[in-house]
Amino acid sequence: MQEAIDSFLLFLATERGLSTNYQLSTRASLERFVEWASQRGISEAKKVSQPLLSEFLIAEKKRGLSVTSVKIEAVALRIFFRFLTARGMIPEDPAEKLPIPRIPQTLPQPLSKVEIEKMVSAPAGDGPLEIRDRALLELLYACGLRIAEACNVRLENLDEEGGVIRVTGKGNKTRLIPVGRAALAALKTYLEIARPKLVAPRSGAEIFLSIRGHPLTPARIWQLVRHYARLAGIEEAVHPHQLRHSFATHLLAGGADLRIIQEMLGHASIATTQIYTQVDRSQLKSVHRKFHPRG
Repeated sequence: MQEAIDSFLLFLATERGLSTNYQLSTRASLERFVEWASQRGISEAKKVSQPLLSEFLIAEKKRGLSVTSVKIEAVALRIFFRFLTARGMIPEDPAEKLPIPRIPQTLPQPLSKVEIEKMVSAPAGDGPLEIRDRALLELLYACGLRIAEACNVRLENLDEEGGVIRVTGKGNKTRLIPVGRAALAALKTYLEIARPKLVAPRSGAEIFLSIRGHPLTPARIWQLVRHYARLAGIEEAVHPHQLRHSFATHLLAGGADLRIIQEMLGHASIATTQIYTQVDRSQLKSVHRKFHPRG
């Protein structure tokens, strides 16, 4: 099965163009299954059955994996065995009817407009790092970027005159997003004053650089968002994706069309974007309960 996994990962990389992180996650899930199956005397894909796959997922849950992690493993097994069946490497697909665990839907928690204002104002100094961080926070909120998109966005992707930025998201899909006046102003200041001080001999064209001239990493952006949320007096543990949630929720509350929000977020399906309508409704109910005499 190890050779089959290698062929499958090559397919994901070359024909599907899926991200390195997705490939690594899928490989890890499949190799866990292969190791578990080998301990039960099964080393060939054609000998795998649906009961065996179900037994593996149950064992993973008992091992302490979350429902989300078990779902990721179930999806990896499904697409792997579908690939093997399509290529004629096994006679039938044992994972075709493998149940996928359902994850209880949790509504994203956006920040309020006041909290956003305090947070983007939190980097208060005039040093290159503070100027960079203001620009980063403004852009995350103004465009609803995923954390990896913020790390990878490059100088040539920003059209200051047109007020848009080109972003490459999941599945290498590219989209254009309006930036907005506040974020454009913060970016202009950063690019003219601060970024030249961060550039090192081996720096690339990524917009956001570390103090050593390297591209900012996802882990570093997590740290910065948490840091400035605390400085802004926000008690909850804020994560970068909340700025993306806030972007979408505030647009919807302002009357933006759901299809436009879907396009700016880079969602493949409108169903993913529709969760923000539930967030907006829940906020309306909260306001009604708080202020209506009979709420």
